[in-house]
Amino acid sequence: LSILLSLLVHAHSTRSPNCGGILTPAGLRYFAEISKPHAEIILRQELMGLTGPDLILSSSKSSRNEINSVKVTDLSLLLIPDAGLRLSIDVDLGVTPTSSTTKAMRLSVVADLHVEMNPEGNLELVTSACKPTIEETWSSEETRSKMVKKINVDKICLEVSKLLLSPNELLISLTTQFPITPSCQVQYLPLAAPVVSEQGITISLQTTFQVAGVGVPLPASPMPFSMPESASSSSSHLALAFSEHFYTSLFCALEIAGAFNMSIPSQLTTVTMAQKITQMGSLFQEDFPVILQTVVRSSPWVVLEEGKAVLKLFLTIHVGAGSPVFQSILSMNADISAGLLLGVADTRMKISAAAIQDIELSLAASDVGPIPAALLEELLLPTIREEVPAQVNAILSEGVAVPHISGFTYSNVSVVIHKDYVLVPCNLEIQAAIG
Repeated sequence: LSILLSLLVHAHSTRSPNCGGILTPAGLRYFAEISKPHAEIILRQELMGLTGPDLILSSSKSSRNEINSVKVTDLSLLLIPDAGLRLSIDVDLGVTPTSSTTKAMRLSVVADLHVEMNPEGNLELVTSACKPTIEETWSSEETRSKMVKKINVDKICLEVSKLLLSPNELLISLTTQFPITPSCQVQYLPLAAPVVSEQGITISLQTTFQVAGVGVPLPASPMPFSMPESASSSSSHLALAFSEHFYTSLFCALEIAGAFNMSIPSQLTTVTMAQKITQMGSLFQEDFPVILQTVVRSSPWVVLEEGKAVLKLFLTIHVGAGSPVFQSILSMNADISAGLLLGVADTRMKISAAAIQDIELSLAASDVGPIPAALLEELLLPTIREEVPAQVNAILSEGVAVPHISGFTYSNVSVVIHKDYVLVPCNLEIQAAIG
């Protein structure tokens, strides 16, 4: 089975993305702002002695020149459409030359960055150009000339991306596997390098699922998915979008994991059912509790319309007594439509089934003769209406991790359901010290 599933997954490896996100200019400004303290720490380490011999071009006279303060006054990230990002950093340096007077200098770094996919399939931030400059803010021209020679600012460009908040470690964390149930995991994989436009940085993601450590095949996407235009108009830091196919894939993976093979207790017993179905009296001489066991008859799917999401479950329900071993009395097909409630807390999408909106029951097999549909509904419909959503909600109680990077969570989240996709505008919020 594992070999077969692996082959099937490979056959589906060219499927289109089913979710994605766009980091807006507001989100980019937030990331730049929280990177300023980090950049200052790195520059202090580089400029104030930890690697001083490499940065200060020493001579018998100049080696006593010492940078004794580093202050990042500005750090910005600008979008360069169809190319990448421009990083600009201004740093005030306090320099003590051979005299006792501290001189002030300004270090400026302008670097062009872009994100590409490495051979391992991870996104990686790469520096494509870097120009450092240094100038005095008050000093004689002679002192300025000497200091330009003494500070080897080019070394800063060797690892300029380190001045941002651990970007490559954060990008790798995007592809972490997240558990949904103990046996089922989800992973978000980028299909290509992000697209940079005036509206932001757009990334398309492909959802993959594993059950018991083995990748599972998913239904083919009926249409290619791309980020909706409304995502780029968001005033939030980030807009996530999930296609209808994403949700159908999620429930199909849960089906493969056996999540919908449910055992449902009922208020009925074999004696109370025998009052309505007389043939049952010959099957059971004692009174046993009646149990409903469900299996998926056909793969579930999700329908998204404006303002609502509906889960379609196609079950076969075996009705029987559970002692000493389960003995089926009858089987029926149940086509169930239940509304889905969607929300996001921290970095997890909360999905819950609301009351069943529609249900169709039909007899599939019976050991007690033909049974009218109306009698099936009278006996079993209340239990199904109550227990099926409750058990689906128990399965989904932990929520499903949405694409995110480590150390960050989402705030000011809203979830808007449109036809064919769900849009989640939100703000980034740093939660932990990184790097």
